[in-house]
Amino acid sequence: MSASLATQRLLAAVLAAGALVGAAAVPAAAHDDDRRGHHGRHSSIVIGDVQYDSHGRGRDNRALNREWIEVKNTGRNAVNLRGFTLTDQDGNRYRFNHLRLDGHSSVKVHTGNGRDTHRDVYQDRRHQIWDERDTATLRDDRGRVVDTESWGRRGHHDNHRR
Repeated sequence: MSASLATQRLLAAVLAAGALVGAAAVPAAAHDDDRRGHHGRHSSIVIGDVQYDSHGRGRDNRALNREWIEVKNTGRNAVNLRGFTLTDQDGNRYRFNHLRLDGHSSVKVHTGNGRDTHRDVYQDRRHQIWDERDTATLRDDRGRVVDTESWGRRGHHDNHRR
């Protein structure tokens, strides 16, 4: 009987240890799933630097092209930005046409007129859109928010990565 009692105690200890290990693993997995669901999928496409014209509201093309938003690909693989949109808080929207953004590269989205290249694209607007206090929102081709950048609050840039 003592062998049976020792076996039962050993089995109980193994089961208790297994239950503790299993209980510790469950919250970590739930936390990971919750984090992904709350923030959405990770994207290598982000908003980089922002340049708005704080020295006046010039309407000539040179002044318009002094304001821009940089869109960066922080990943290794190229991404086609076709259908991606960039908007300000007033609802002004720029939609990317076919533009392949190589890995670890960037493109500046200028407000004025110009000839699009792989490093600079132009919104062809006649008025500045980026205010001293504004928010740029980048969405993918399905309309999902990829990144936002706000500035002019408390005197510095506020990044909001998703």
